[in-house]
Amino acid sequence: MARRRPLIGLTLDAEPPGGYSKFPWYALRRNYFDAVAAAGGLPIALPHDTALVGAYLDRIDGLLVTGGAFDVDPALFGAPGRHPTVTTKDGRTEFELDATRAALDRDLPILGICGGEQLLNVALGGTLIQHIPDEVAGALAHEQPNPRDQASHVVRIARNTLLHRVTGAEKMAVNSAHHQAIAQVGPGCVANAEAPDGVIEGVEEPSRRFCLGVQWHPEFVLSEGDARIFAAFVAATGG
Repeated sequence: MARRRPLIGLTLDAEPPGGYSKFPWYALRRNYFDAVAAAGGLPIALPHDTALVGAYLDRIDGLLVTGGAFDVDPALFGAPGRHPTVTTKDGRTEFELDATRAALDRDLPILGICGGEQLLNVALGGTLIQHIPDEVAGALAHEQPNPRDQASHVVRIARNTLLHRVTGAEKMAVNSAHHQAIAQVGPGCVANAEAPDGVIEGVEEPSRRFCLGVQWHPEFVLSEGDARIFAAFVAATGG
């Protein structure tokens, strides 16, 4: 008998009418689903209905919080103001925060990617840099000019972290598509990766079964380390 694939819930992006449909629609790049399936998981999409969060979590074995071209509302991490570059999708963020906090309460394995890593850090009580070029002297081009399926810089991975154990690497070449980043990690959390300019590129909460966020996009699988992140996440669910 074939072994049961663990059910992995993926959060979706949401778009207003226009483009694909004259009505509001959901979207997510195919490679998120492909990466989960390649790691042995069974990926499913989670529409943004906060009333269904409990029902979703009763059924899924792991939660993957995806990225997107928008920002977490600075009010959610206690910022006194809002940078003019900040754009939000409040309905999506409300759902993702509810789902992430509920998954944390259940100690369900969680993987946060790019904006999902930032949201995970906020859910854990951390804060964010609202616009890297204004707050980090000599910052790299974290909104990389080259295609997303290519690397743009390296990250240094901290030893004795989950990310280090998972990837087996002290450095990885990664892609980069963000203008915000973690400022302070949440209480009890660990910054597990750093860019050459000092920007935090990953976070984890070591007391939990599997609680990991990375600032880059491992679903493009630019290296063996990226594939190992998905494999470890799915394995942590019991798959």
